[in-house]
Amino acid sequence: MNQLTPTRGRRLLWLFALALAALALYGATAVAARAANYVALGDSYAAGPLIPNPVLPLGCLKSDHNYPHLAAPGIGLTLRDASCSGATTVDMTNPQEVEIDGPNPPQFNSLDANTTVVSLTIGGNDIGFSEVAESCITLNPFSHPCLDKYDAGGVDQLKARIEATAPKVAAVLQGIHTRSPSAKIYVVNYPAIFPETGFGCWPQMPIGFQDVPYLRSTEQRLDSMLATQAAANGATLVNWYNASIGHDACKGSSTRWVEPLVPGELAAPIHPNKAGMEGGANALLAAGA
Repeated sequence: MNQLTPTRGRRLLWLFALALAALALYGATAVAARAANYVALGDSYAAGPLIPNPVLPLGCLKSDHNYPHLAAPGIGLTLRDASCSGATTVDMTNPQEVEIDGPNPPQFNSLDANTTVVSLTIGGNDIGFSEVAESCITLNPFSHPCLDKYDAGGVDQLKARIEATAPKVAAVLQGIHTRSPSAKIYVVNYPAIFPETGFGCWPQMPIGFQDVPYLRSTEQRLDSMLATQAAANGATLVNWYNASIGHDACKGSSTRWVEPLVPGELAAPIHPNKAGMEGGANALLAAGA
């Protein structure tokens, strides 16, 4: 029989300590892997293009001061920010081509059974936000290129696009429920781009006087559709639009939450700035996230 010498005893104690440490590390890793998390999904209004500081992947033009990052400490969960500028509802389940570090994986890849909070801003690119913005800019405030292109003959193409996007948003919400059945979902709508009344602020926002009411009602219709789909598919609406009234792109740099065509601070044109993202984060937290 081998005797337990002091040296051998110390070696066994050391091995036992190492084994305990390994078990503790494994347990901590397993707990971390099972920990609840907050997943942010969406397009550029969630991602925060050009707001310092950028985070990877660079092709998504995503900021560490977007509303998901700003809200995460108050939510108290580890954030997985899957948002990506240019995203549509299709990019929830399919890779998205981006200019740098692409393609971006499907945003739903960030969801799992342990996800307990999900925020979502989507739908603007499904109706062609960038195309609309480019088509409606004019050097003549008395012209109305928007109405001419999208409402010719009394057929409102943008209204039709919003109606066509509704079932796609519903499918996204149902897809979240399937992948993360314990998650509470928050649909964050789009903040106000134009003042609630009047004909805008050409040339700060170079949109024709008659086109401004049309575009304002189009954004309101988009946000109304998101509210309807949230209610019908087990999600909570976060009314970023209402919170942003009085902070539109026609206001001064110290007041606005959305930048005009030529931004006055680091943010993408006709997109939320840092103050707007703070407003979005506060609205998300106020909604119970």
